[in-house]
Amino acid sequence: MNVHAVLPNDIDDPATPSGGNTYDRRVCDGLRALGWVVREHAVRGAWPVPSAAERGDLAGVLAAIPDGAAVLVDGLVASCVPEVLAPQAGRLALVVLVHMPLGDDAERAAFGSARALVATSEWTRARLDHPAVVAAPPGVDRALVAAGGGGLLCVAAVTPHKGHDVLAAALALADMRCTCVGALDRDPAFVAAVRERAGGRITFTGALTGRELARAYDRADLLVLPSRAETYGMVVTEALARAVPVLASGVGGVPEALGLAPDGRRPGLLVPPGDHAALATTLNRWRADPELRRYLRAAAADRRGALTDWATTARQVAGVLAEVVG
Repeated sequence: MNVHAVLPNDIDDPATPSGGNTYDRRVCDGLRALGWVVREHAVRGAWPVPSAAERGDLAGVLAAIPDGAAVLVDGLVASCVPEVLAPQAGRLALVVLVHMPLGDDAERAAFGSARALVATSEWTRARLDHPAVVAAPPGVDRALVAAGGGGLLCVAAVTPHKGHDVLAAALALADMRCTCVGALDRDPAFVAAVRERAGGRITFTGALTGRELARAYDRADLLVLPSRAETYGMVVTEALARAVPVLASGVGGVPEALGLAPDGRRPGLLVPPGDHAALATTLNRWRADPELRRYLRAAAADRRGALTDWATTARQVAGVLAEVVG
């Protein structure tokens, strides 16, 4: 079977890694592994705020796709262009991959042109008003158990919604240090403010991929994710795949990603978003209690064995595509 995938133009740019780009890439590759012919269209644009010319480019891409084709559109692209999708809704089987629902009128109108939506978490699925919504949570690659010994690790682009300012304040209270892996060019003013507030307690590496990112995980004893908003939190399962426990904000889809070990133990700790005092208290608790550290590490090791892979995610998306063109 054939599918056309409409994707942001930076999907494979190593300088701009993101959960959305990773999800799109792994799904496209997974569909190919299942025998699908995937024709990718990486559309230029400052998504989700494209220019008129960029909207026109997208319209031209869609117009050139043959009648009746299955078209998988990244939600970052689809959510802001209802006027581009609507004219194609009758002749194309449009399916939108929804990473982060915005809930505004433009998004609702755009999603109304889709025959189905694929949500990247159950949390997201529950927030989408559409007659055909399927959750296909991200998979994760198998990895070696982390050696540890390197302390705290945060993996996220340094932006306000990821909560690095909360982390900096918590580290000051707890007098602890953390390595932060993530892009530093999304909001330079925010990065500068976090650097000043951290007072040297945060080591910023910038964005890392491949072996360098794997080495950062391998040194970690605890992943810290102080986000103000997350639809899932792929870094949570990436840590758990290495038996690294997690301390995160209990927001959005993070509890879903964290999950439970088969025996019901939680492989991490959750705190309220934006609460640096609660984060500092929990960090101190983790540092002071070796029994807690052993418990969390054992729970993370057990959760590791229950994680699903990217092939499972691809099969779920393939099922949606097959249905809309069937």
